[in-house]
Amino acid sequence: MQASNHLIKGNLEFEISKRRDLRCFGEVKERKSTLNPNLCIRRASIRSDLRSGAVSMGAELSRARDCVQSVVRSSIKSRSVKAQASGDVEDLAPFNPREKFTGSVLPFVGVACLGAILFGYHLGVVNGALDYLSKDLGIAQNAVMQGWVVSTLLAAAAVGSFTGGALADKFGRTRTFQLDAIPLIIGALLTAIARDVQTMIIGRLLAGIGIGITSAVVPLYISEISPTEIRGALGSVNQLFICIGILAALVAGLPLSGNPGWWRPMFGLAVVPSILLALGMTYSPESPRWLFQQGKISEAEKSIEALYGKERVTEVMYELSNAGQGSTEPEAGWVDLFSCRYRKVVSVGAALFLFQQFAGINAVVYYSTAVFHSAGIASDVAASALVGASNVFGTVIASSLMDKQGRKNLLIASFSGMGASMLLLSVSFSWKVLGPYSGMLAVVGTVLYVLSFSLGAGPVPALLLPEIFASRIRAKAVALSLGTHWISNFVIGLYFLSVVDKFGIGAVYMVFATVCSVAVLYIGGAVVETKGRSLEEIELALNPTS
Repeated sequence: MQASNHLIKGNLEFEISKRRDLRCFGEVKERKSTLNPNLCIRRASIRSDLRSGAVSMGAELSRARDCVQSVVRSSIKSRSVKAQASGDVEDLAPFNPREKFTGSVLPFVGVACLGAILFGYHLGVVNGALDYLSKDLGIAQNAVMQGWVVSTLLAAAAVGSFTGGALADKFGRTRTFQLDAIPLIIGALLTAIARDVQTMIIGRLLAGIGIGITSAVVPLYISEISPTEIRGALGSVNQLFICIGILAALVAGLPLSGNPGWWRPMFGLAVVPSILLALGMTYSPESPRWLFQQGKISEAEKSIEALYGKERVTEVMYELSNAGQGSTEPEAGWVDLFSCRYRKVVSVGAALFLFQQFAGINAVVYYSTAVFHSAGIASDVAASALVGASNVFGTVIASSLMDKQGRKNLLIASFSGMGASMLLLSVSFSWKVLGPYSGMLAVVGTVLYVLSFSLGAGPVPALLLPEIFASRIRAKAVALSLGTHWISNFVIGLYFLSVVDKFGIGAVYMVFATVCSVAVLYIGGAVVETKGRSLEEIELALNPTS
């Protein structure tokens, strides 16, 4: 049996060495025998072993197969190898591990999603509260200053998203969450106690830095700890909790009509999930991929065991080895993101967030109450809460479709529906003949728009980007893409009301509809499908020389 174990070890080391050095190029023949179909052993290697002189080794090899299967459960099939050579990710065979998902990762995803709740809450809290805080702070007649109260958060979030990538690379994902809780807590407290607009803006700046960091780290952490078979569903949970945060902010604003000072507790409530996030991350495992990349092998194994169970430790470590995550390549710098090697894939990330924002979603989130009021809706805050509920409902549906329909199909369907809804809204506000029905059409069009957004344009970009970025650029590339998101968000938040005053809401919505149409064309030609592939398979396919 000692000889058998020695043979097993030698064959396994040989396979890992070949895959690491040759990047898995070449044709791999599948054995048509009783081997697990997820495991391919080279004919040449077996023939060499059989010629070694031990006829009785046949029985040992039969027993050895079971041992090897328990050590390595995943291997890239011959069709996957061809795809790596050609760089075509769409030809990759899906990764289907035999073990059923145990659900042990879910509590840690839930802790990370506290950051997503804060993201949504800080975005939505100003929607219903803006009129009331403006009166208290003396800026009720100053539309420009009101715009700054809204958009200061967004400008700071852009800074935070860039900082988040660097912090996540340096200190790890969980420690970054804990550091991030500091500006989130202080920012929420300052906005709640503000007696002048300067204090309010400082508080919004700190809160913005906090949600900018979470916007980069939450999807990154979830994608890196999620099993391949449910990574799409768990990735969309990030967007679901952002929507829950927005809905919570809108619902929290319902008492405002009877209690104008309620806006202060509304802002202060954000302290609670901030504290829970810091405490929860104390007990959450670090990303195994980050630990492996740092050379902390034993810690990576412990993290994998906590996330997936002891039986999958060797399997996941084998995947990380195949992807070259422990290679001698230095960590990518910001300039590397624009090199020929990564330029195309990084541009896809930035473009998706540009389309997401300039398709008008945050104009709807920030100003739906004001738009409904101008359309004659009596209970404008309640109508905005209905919009938030639609966002949550659509995201729940998207979670169930993500790993079935695929990311690309959902994006195309989503932007198509958004474009049609914006066209309806534009017509309802522009055509005088529809004036008597403008209120109803405003609600219907906005709800349909938000539903369409939540099915793809909302959840998919934050999920797709950590999937398509190579490990050595992942944190910085996600941060860059989200920086684009926040800068676009800032521009819309600052200038939306001014542009509407100058050109009319119908014309602005028509521009949003046009952006949606362009997005559909771009996605059809530039975005690749990633469902069912492990991060390591995707990385090898898109960056075969990395």
